[in-house]
Amino acid sequence: MNKLSTILSLAAVLLLACACGQNPPQEPQLPDTETMTQQSGNFIFASETPWQDAGGGAERQILGYNDNIMMVKVSFKKGQVGAMHSHPHSQVTYVASGKFEFTVGDVTKIVEAGDALYKQPNIIHGCTCLEDGILIDCFNPMRDTFLK
Repeated sequence: MNKLSTILSLAAVLLLACACGQNPPQEPQLPDTETMTQQSGNFIFASETPWQDAGGGAERQILGYNDNIMMVKVSFKKGQVGAMHSHPHSQVTYVASGKFEFTVGDVTKIVEAGDALYKQPNIIHGCTCLEDGILIDCFNPMRDTFLK
């Protein structure tokens, strides 16, 4: 039974990796920072990072990035809307606080602090803030249009 459990666990990891468009786990490779065309500093302090208009009244802070990845904090007030849109980036969103009604593709669900969402490239998505909240978005590759 333990052997079957191990095989099923390995199959689940491989299936998840394939579903996310990734190759099966391999030996980690360190990025070559010399080939990056854009990247943030190593330390990003919230008190020193300006907020930008994210549209619909929401604001965002760029928390760190290079060509391949970007993390962004987005602040919403109750009733604000993240308009339906799509983009060629993979996106993972962590709900740090608040409550949101999210639509991803043709599915709409309520998410709250501690929940997360995955949005594959080019899928239409958006949200309505039900309780003041903060989202942490990670993009691959980086959203260069967010840089001023």
